[in-house]
Amino acid sequence: MSATVTVTTWYLEQTSPSDLVPARVPDEGAGVTVARAEVPSPELNRFLYASVGADNTWVDRLPWPYARWRDFLDRPGVETWVAYERGTPAGYIELDGASVPGEVEVSSFGLLPAFRGRGIGGHLLSFGVARAWDLAGRWADRPETGRVWLHTCSRDGRHARANYERRGFRVYRTETADEPTVPQPGPWPGA
Repeated sequence: MSATVTVTTWYLEQTSPSDLVPARVPDEGAGVTVARAEVPSPELNRFLYASVGADNTWVDRLPWPYARWRDFLDRPGVETWVAYERGTPAGYIELDGASVPGEVEVSSFGLLPAFRGRGIGGHLLSFGVARAWDLAGRWADRPETGRVWLHTCSRDGRHARANYERRGFRVYRTETADEPTVPQPGPWPGA
C-alpha cells in the first residue's frame, strides 16, 4: 500500500472585474515586465509548469505528450502571460477561456523559486486576472467574461491562497482528499 497525504483544495472566484484588488506595480528600475506568449509553445509552457511547480508537487501535466500540450494551448481563448525580470523568465499565468463560455480559469500561475518573495507574484496575478476579465476583446466570438476562477491546494506554496485572497478572490468550495505521496519532481528528471 502506498503512502498518502491529506490535501485540502480551495476553489476561489471573482464574479466582477471590480473584485480585482491590484497589487503594487514593481518600480520601473526593477526591470519587471509581463508579455503574452502569442505563439502557443508546448516547450515553453512545459518548461514553466515544470520549473514553477518543481517544489510544489505539480505532477499532473508532466506525463502529457507534446500533442496534448499543443492541443490544450491551441484552443481559442487560452493565453499564457510571462513575467520577466530584466529579460529572464520569472513566472507565468495561464488563462483558460476556452473550456466554459463566459468563464476564465487561471489554470496555472506561479513564479520560479528564485523570483519569489520580491513582489512579482502579486503584480503578475493582478495583471493576468485583468487580462482574464478583458479576454473576450482579444478573441473573436468569445463572450464577455462573467467569472474568473482558480484552485489552489495545501501542496502549493504557503503564500498562494493568501495572494489570491488579497487580489479579491473568494473561496466558494473546499475539498479534502487523501492523495498518493509523490516525490517533488524537480525541474527535470533526476534534479
